[in-house]
Amino acid sequence: MVENIAYLDHNAGTPVRAGVVAAVAEALARTGNPSSVHRYGRLARRVIEDSRERVAALVDAPAHGVIFTGSGTEADNLALRGAGRPCLATAVEHDAVLQAVPDLVQLAVDGDGVVDLDELQARLTALGRPAVVSVMFANNETGVIQPIAEVVRVAHEHGAWVHCDAIQAAGKVPVSMRRLGVDLLSLSAHKLGGPPGIGALVIADGVALSPMIRGGGQERGRRAGTENLPAIAGFGVAAEIAKAALTEAEGLTALRDELEAGLKNVCPEMAIFGSRVARLPNTSCIAMPGVSSETQVMAFDLAGLAVSAGAACSSGKVRASHVLRAMGVPVEIAATAIRVSLGWTNRADDVRRFVAAWSALYGRLGMGVVSAPTTNHIVDRRKG
Repeated sequence: MVENIAYLDHNAGTPVRAGVVAAVAEALARTGNPSSVHRYGRLARRVIEDSRERVAALVDAPAHGVIFTGSGTEADNLALRGAGRPCLATAVEHDAVLQAVPDLVQLAVDGDGVVDLDELQARLTALGRPAVVSVMFANNETGVIQPIAEVVRVAHEHGAWVHCDAIQAAGKVPVSMRRLGVDLLSLSAHKLGGPPGIGALVIADGVALSPMIRGGGQERGRRAGTENLPAIAGFGVAAEIAKAALTEAEGLTALRDELEAGLKNVCPEMAIFGSRVARLPNTSCIAMPGVSSETQVMAFDLAGLAVSAGAACSSGKVRASHVLRAMGVPVEIAATAIRVSLGWTNRADDVRRFVAAWSALYGRLGMGVVSAPTTNHIVDRRKG
């Protein structure tokens, strides 16, 4: 971590755990291709299979269904492109889903960002043939949690598969693929304290996918190419640590609520997006009236606070959030939104520093008098 910087951008990527660094270093020192049948190859293969077990345990899934990929984005693409079916997805999905296939049908969400189940039912009925429905467990910008079990119920009535992008949820809240009943589930190591450049798609029994990368039989024929042993080793350790640390969620919720309450005291009419429904314990998407997202991000960086404006997957550019647009948030308000996402490195002092910096910036640049937006989902006047 950079000295004197409070890192409040864990949804973009959480700092690597010490045990992960050790596992990666140990794997780098190994010799042998995991596909080789000699001793070196068998030892490398053991590391991969042990990691597969740990990743599977994090999401309560069978280990044989875990397919390692080069990223969460690749996992999303494999799920949708490999399905060979028409694709439906909510309008608030990550671009890794929304841009995965042509002719993807976007499903509406309500003002809180929750999928419209009636529209899902109608779309699947009109389609009249098996599809794949992609609904994320929790949104990366707002933290809003979707009713996945209900999505599965509706989809399965129509013979559709359900893909769940659980990249932001895993390690923050309990995720059980078995209880949810989803057919495909995406994960990414760097969101839960693992190395970047390694993800996984967990595939339920009976789901057949066509591989995107061909030329070898690795990963049960679903993803050709020699496995990235060091990254996979780190992923396995990160998954094990993340599962053990799920009890930290209560503490993160308290920090998030303290942060939001502090900002509300300064500006009671400020927007906290998705605050009326279930959210991840660490995520707060907030708007500062009259101050652009880009200005805020830069000002907080100068103050030693790392936050982001929406997703961190747009080549470093600050752009209008498609998530907030889908929720019906007016453009002028969406343009003032930032995301604060907490994690295992944060303490109460980080939150207090942020509240103080936010208050000072709002005092210098914000609107003196704020009128409540007419769309009632934008403002939540309840404290916290």
